[in-house]
Amino acid sequence: MTDPRHATRQPPEEGTYLRQIKSYVLRTGRVGPGQQRAFDQFGPRFLLRYDAAQPLDTAAAFGRNAPLILEIGFGMGAATAQIAQTRPGDNFLCCEVHEPGVGALLKLCGEQGIENIRIFQHDAVEVLEHQLAENSLDGVHIFFPDPWHKSRHHKRRLIQPAFVNRLARHLRPGGYLHLATDWQPYAEQMLEVLNAEPLLANTATDAGLGGYAPKPDYRPLTKFENRGLKLGHGVWDLVFIRR
Repeated sequence: MTDPRHATRQPPEEGTYLRQIKSYVLRTGRVGPGQQRAFDQFGPRFLLRYDAAQPLDTAAAFGRNAPLILEIGFGMGAATAQIAQTRPGDNFLCCEVHEPGVGALLKLCGEQGIENIRIFQHDAVEVLEHQLAENSLDGVHIFFPDPWHKSRHHKRRLIQPAFVNRLARHLRPGGYLHLATDWQPYAEQMLEVLNAEPLLANTATDAGLGGYAPKPDYRPLTKFENRGLKLGHGVWDLVFIRR
């Protein structure tokens, strides 16, 4: 059986157009013994093989039909696992390339009996393009993406007009896009980009919040967020729906 961890490490076919925008910046990290055991024990159950030639059959992947939520970049997976447990009626399709994080979420899924998560260890841009149909998602979560602080690196930010349009087209009418960041300049860019997308409408109704949404109850506070709040740092949530 092919090791699912290595299913994404395929060279591009000749002539493949390599996009400049990726949903990640690949960072290596040490996979601990517990994470390695999780790959071996739970990988065949929860990891999906990326296949550019074959769209994903989500009902087969999850063993049921249910609302489908895409999460892009889940880090070490603790918040993802908690959200999935809070919302057992939804299916969560999660994309992450950081191997220790994937191993950590596999460990949580296996040990806590979480059945409504499946994982692509692959670039979410390519997953959207080749594995998911338009109008197929009920929600998208992108929590604390890399803000690329320096001005010359802003072009590397994930939240750009073309990518947001792709996300919007993959949402069903009434589906939602939920972003969160703890970097105010990035929050301002996110709000500008989302407001400019004609397929999306802002759910924020409190003028005093400046277009940002209250934190939805399902998104838990991360340890970094708790630490930042103690230091007086802010967190900005943006929730838009597909028209």
